[in-house]
Amino acid sequence: MLKQLKISNYALIDSLDISFNQGLTIITGETGAGKSIMMGALSLILGGKADTKVIRNLEKKSVIEAIFDIDEYGLQQFFEDNDIEYFGDECILRREIAPNGRTRAFINDTPVTLPIMKALSMNLIDIHSQHGNMLLADSKYQLGVIDNLHGDAALISEYRERYADYKEVSARIKSLRESKERQESEEDYIRFQLAQLKELNLIPGEDAELEAEERKLSNVNEIKSNLWQCEELMSGDGGSSMLSSLSVLSHNMSRLCEIYDGVEDIAERIEAMFIEAKDVARTISALQNDIVDDPAELDRVRDRLNAIYSLETKHKVRTVDELVAIRDDYEAKLNVLDNFDEEITRLERELKDKEKIVTAIAGKLSTRRKEAAAAFETALINLAMPLGMKNLRFHVHFDETPLSATGIDNVHFLFAFNKQQSLMPVEDSASGGEISRVMLCIKSIIAQKMKLPTIIFDEVDTGVSGDIANRMGELMRSISCNIQVITITHLPQVAAKGNNHLKVYKRDTADATFTSVRVLDENERIQEIAGMLSGDKVSEAAINNAKILLASNK
Repeated sequence: MLKQLKISNYALIDSLDISFNQGLTIITGETGAGKSIMMGALSLILGGKADTKVIRNLEKKSVIEAIFDIDEYGLQQFFEDNDIEYFGDECILRREIAPNGRTRAFINDTPVTLPIMKALSMNLIDIHSQHGNMLLADSKYQLGVIDNLHGDAALISEYRERYADYKEVSARIKSLRESKERQESEEDYIRFQLAQLKELNLIPGEDAELEAEERKLSNVNEIKSNLWQCEELMSGDGGSSMLSSLSVLSHNMSRLCEIYDGVEDIAERIEAMFIEAKDVARTISALQNDIVDDPAELDRVRDRLNAIYSLETKHKVRTVDELVAIRDDYEAKLNVLDNFDEEITRLERELKDKEKIVTAIAGKLSTRRKEAAAAFETALINLAMPLGMKNLRFHVHFDETPLSATGIDNVHFLFAFNKQQSLMPVEDSASGGEISRVMLCIKSIIAQKMKLPTIIFDEVDTGVSGDIANRMGELMRSISCNIQVITITHLPQVAAKGNNHLKVYKRDTADATFTSVRVLDENERIQEIAGMLSGDKVSEAAINNAKILLASNK
């Protein structure tokens, strides 16, 4: 339940700190005193839109904080799922609006997004105002009422999960068909391009090898000349070649090792050089033998390189590896195209299986809804008849629809408030006052079923008076036996039903006007209710009537 509401620097409110108790809390005050301001501030805790216009002093931020008792509402998992510290029996929701327009939301001092704050607050409090009466004509709201009443959250969750699977497969089939149509229009182009690429029998990395071969064949004479010169220097005739010189060095060092210690390392190194030089000389000789002037092979290499360069230019790439990747992609596309029908057929079979499962669950859900609707019809009529609607007839009409995110049901609430009147949608059959009373009854039924910690009625009793007002107050008081109810009212009959009474009023200083709230004691309640009965001038008769009203509700 709501334990405390703190508001600072918001509209006409400088600073408020209001405590709430269990049962029925009444909030009264003159029009314009600031009751709607309090509701506006509280709506921010529920994730409502913030506006810098509400900031009273633009030199500091506006802060709204609500403290809830959540001990018995099983919300620990929500806190764990959203990585928010869990205090056990208490929860603090805070919203801050900075003068620059930036807003921040906190749960138990942990920064959170507005959707997370809204998701939590929906489990803590429900505010119903006259504006909310318009929901009664909304088919989505009507279906939500029925789903809240049958209370099978597991069945609804299972349906949503299975329906999501069904839609996912359906979307895949649609995507495949679109891809098939798109690729079929490109098929001839892809096959032509692929044929060109496959005709070359491209091998990854061959461009580098071909370019090296082309350089070799184009420079055969220069290569052979340089190799011949190298061979002559290494092992040519005469004593001036490298091998001859290294042979003499090796012989001399071997002789020197016999008569002079300390040159063994040098001798070994010269010997290694001699061995390596002989190997190099043999390699150079072999290379000379491998170099062949082959104009035909050079033409073949150049022709293939030109063909490769032409395709690279056409496809705007620079390597054979990239051409191979394009070739493989074309082959993959054609392979997919060839298998589209098979895959679509497989998915269509899967879709039919999933549709059977979803349809079966939707049928179960529809049955639960119709059972709940039948009980709801009786409960609503029984609650509403004492509120001046003795001729009320009410029926929940179901239309079967194709599978959707909510099942196969389209729900319509149909009412008749007078004898001989046909059942019609509420917007075609009810007055504003009748709609308010019907919504109060619906909220009463839902609140007890859902066991919301707190429900707030914001002037839902507008347009009624006398005995009907008294009965509406009785209904609110009845609801408050199970959950906390906070009611903003202008009716003395309703105000007298409260366990607690808060008065909203304006106070003036030399510089400004402020909204304030105070808890009324017994005598103050008598004066407040008497004023509601008689106006500005409180008569003795009004005081006596106020006492009688209060006494009758103890």
